[in-house]
Amino acid sequence: MLIVAGALVVVVAVAAFALGLVHSAKPENTALTSPSVPTTSRPVAAAPTTSVAQQAPAPPADNGSRAGLPVRVDVDAINAHSSLVQLGLNADKTVQVPPVSQPLQAGWYKFGVRPGEVGKAVILGHVDGGGQLGIFNKLNQLKAGDAVKVTDQSGQVLNFMVRQVQQVPKAQFPTQAVYGPSTQRELRLITCGGSFDKASGNYVDNIIVSAVLA
Repeated sequence: MLIVAGALVVVVAVAAFALGLVHSAKPENTALTSPSVPTTSRPVAAAPTTSVAQQAPAPPADNGSRAGLPVRVDVDAINAHSSLVQLGLNADKTVQVPPVSQPLQAGWYKFGVRPGEVGKAVILGHVDGGGQLGIFNKLNQLKAGDAVKVTDQSGQVLNFMVRQVQQVPKAQFPTQAVYGPSTQRELRLITCGGSFDKASGNYVDNIIVSAVLA
């Protein structure tokens, strides 16, 4: 399953965010979680039993000129296709993640930018869950140049091109690279990765795919 570890604290300044995904024999105990985010920053996502900690800037104001709401993601290279649920923040200010009981469901962090807008939109998905492979179980197999398609509510398809695939220890999550400001229209796909630590019930790393609007 996908689990991101970290606590997200809302502050006026950009908060540090570390992302981690967790795998557990007990699905109900695994989740993807994220760290706190500044009130003027984008909050970060958290999952059922996984956690992530990252830093994020404030979401853009909805003045009618924003990109459409994303409703679907397709990554043909790894046969990953899913509708997108909107993910917000849990009561403890960690970022929500798709239900572990639905490992094939991906989600978009709604307090960040929308795909197609200037900045870094974030989509999270599980690597596995409930004894099943997750939507992003092959995320680490993507390569530079691979395509990621995001469809918005109007039916418009946005084509992103993968630039980089990283595997990083959760304790060294690159907050700025994932949630920091950008002058480009970027996309981040995040899931768990690395070896599974039975003692903690978590994956030790995160897989982070960076893509840019083509």
